[in-house]
This record gives sequence, C-alpha cells and structure tokens, in this order.
Amino acid sequence: MKKIFILTVFFIIYFTNLNITYAISPDVFIQSTVNRASQVLSENISKEEKINKLKIIAKETVDIKGVGYYSLGSARKSLNNEQKDTYSSLFENYFLKSFSSRLAEYTNPEIDVKNKQILNKNYTIVNSVLVATAERPEIKIDWRVYTKNPNNPLIRDLIIEGLSLARTQKEEFTSILNSNDGNINSLFKTLEEFTNN
Repeated sequence: MKKIFILTVFFIIYFTNLNITYAISPDVFIQSTVNRASQVLSENISKEEKINKLKIIAKETVDIKGVGYYSLGSARKSLNNEQKDTYSSLFENYFLKSFSSRLAEYTNPEIDVKNKQILNKNYTIVNSVLVATAERPEIKIDWRVYTKNPNNPLIRDLIIEGLSLARTQKEEFTSILNSNDGNINSLFKTLEEFTNN
C-alpha cells in the first residue's frame, strides 16, 4: 500500500513538472512563430505555396475566432447561432487571405523579440522590431498574446507603431454595419467578396 502511495505521488509530481516544463513563454512563442514565417518567405517557392504555408502557421498560432468576435464588437450579441457560425467561417477565410497575401510580399523579414510585459494571467504583450533595411526603417511591432492556456499561447492582436490591427478591423466592420442599418448580411457579403476576389 505504501509503495502504491509513493508511486502515485511520484507520478503526480512528475506530470505536474512536465506541464511546467512544456509551458511556452510568450516571447519564445513569438520568436519561434516569426522564425517559421521567415523561413517560409525565404524559400524558393511560388507565392501561392508561400501563402498556403503561412495560412497553416496562422491557424496554429492566431486565435482567429477570438479576433473575429472582437472585430464584430457588440453586434455579436444580436446574432443567432447560425449567424455566428456563418460569421466565424467567413471571418476565418477573410483573415487567412488578408494575413497571408500581405505577408507573402515580404522577402525574409527579420523580426527580433526584445522583451515582454505580463499584463495578467491571460495576456502578455511581447515587444519586437522589424529590423531596418535599405528599403524600410525599423518598425516596432507589439504582439498581444492570449496566455490563459500557458501550453498553447495564441496571438490576439498586432500593434504596429502604436496602431492596433484588431481595433482598426473592428472600426471597419462597425462602419460597414452602421452604413447598412446594422444588417449583418452586408458584412457577410463584404467578407465573402474579399475572399473570392
């Protein structure tokens, strides 16, 4: 009986330590993510192949659903479940196309992570810079990382030179809805047209 107890305690401690060991620090997570993207962008492959690989990285590292609901703002409260499902699907396609097609224009961007600021247990801001080249100046990029699950951090926002991309997107969606009497179908149409073009 004593042996079973000791073994039980051992396994509890062992697996608890495993969880701590494999928790990913937000700054390491961001550096790893940008290194993966840089590697794709430096490959001698077609733009379409780069886009497809970048989409895979985005699906694994960005909280696309969370970003989508934030971008929708208070309009989310008035949607039924079917509309929420439709929006989530359209937003994911919109986000992946927008993200990957823009990033694919760069050739091996070098991003250096500088430090991190832990806001609370759910969020950490990771500060980085896009290294200057002959064609462009240094650009400050802050990453808002959702850390509720420390083993699976996810990107919730990019703040480029003080400008939040998620907030900008939210303002654009709000403008579309306000211009169409709050009709969610107008936003659905906009997202669908962007994805299909």
